[in-house]
Order: sequence, then C-alpha cells, then structure tokens
Amino acid sequence: MNVETPTRQEAYDLLLKYNQSESLIKHALAVEGVMRHLARKFGEDEEKWGIIGLVHDLDYEQFPDVHCKKSEEILREAGWPEEYVRAVISHGWGICNDVEPKTTLEKVLFAVDELTGLVVTSALVRPSKSVMDMEAKSVKKKWKDRRFAAGVNREIIEKGAALLGMDLTELITETIRGMRNVAGEIGLKGL
Repeated sequence: MNVETPTRQEAYDLLLKYNQSESLIKHALAVEGVMRHLARKFGEDEEKWGIIGLVHDLDYEQFPDVHCKKSEEILREAGWPEEYVRAVISHGWGICNDVEPKTTLEKVLFAVDELTGLVVTSALVRPSKSVMDMEAKSVKKKWKDRRFAAGVNREIIEKGAALLGMDLTELITETIRGMRNVAGEIGLKGL
C-alpha cells in the first residue's frame, strides 16, 4: 500500500477484506458518498474524505466489541497516515472511545454516520424507495418517532450538527444530496 496516501481501491479492498455484509458495505458507500459531497461543499480534499468515509466501520462486522479500536490497529499495521487513522476512530466518540472529533472532516464523519442510516430507512418506506425525490422534511417527519429506525442514535446526529454549527435540516439535506450521488450503488435509486 502507498503509505503516503491510500487509494480508493486500496480502501475498498480493505473494506471487503473485513466485511461481507451487503448492508455494511452499502453503509460504507453511503457514508463515502456523503463525505465526498461535503468535502466539495467545504472546499476540502474529496478523495481523502471519501476514503475515510469508506473505511470508517472497517472493523464493525468482525469485531463489534472492539469497534474503532480494531480499525485503528488494522490501519496502523497497513501504514495509513495518522490523520486518516484518527479520523476513523473519532467517529466513535462518546460511543466506544473518548477521541473527540476536532477537524471538520472528523466532525462531518461523526455527524453523518448515524444520519445515513436514518436516511436509508426513511427512503425505504417511501413509495419510490429512493433518495432521488426525498427531501429533509421526510426524514424529519420520521425523526420524532423513536420506534422508527430505533437503532439510530438521534442525539449523536444532533451533537454532530452542533459540532459543525449546522442546522439539523441543512445537515439532513446535505446528507441526502451526498447519498444521491451513490444511489445506484446503495440500492436507493428507486423503482
């Protein structure tokens, strides 16, 4: 692996080495899509943000009890840059570690990780089964029903939005826009 800057292909190969679950791979692709979209919005390095989004849950399928910790180990052994490693583990802040997101990249990853799950679930109950025609109000309508997508921690999403200084509606809108870019790969292009 190119230690300086891992390529998207290297990241994808690593993801597949540790994950076989279709839903986890689609989640990784969704987060990658949103990270790339928001990198463009913030004028940041789209490739770096996308790669980090792609591998953020690298260890989750095989090592859920040591989530983030095992990813840190895997990425360090592979010679990934410290900035990438820290960003990946920071998305577990307050959940499985105390590595607080500091950079814009880290804050975005923290904020959108859970939110992509809520957007997916909201899209799947729509007649179109798509993010292509979905707006933030559809997600916000489901937000209040804690039984809907019960596994999604809404407090983390709110905390992430606050870290970014973004209104929740804006964060949801930008997340949907980012997911539209990968709708075909994540099965949300519609019927």
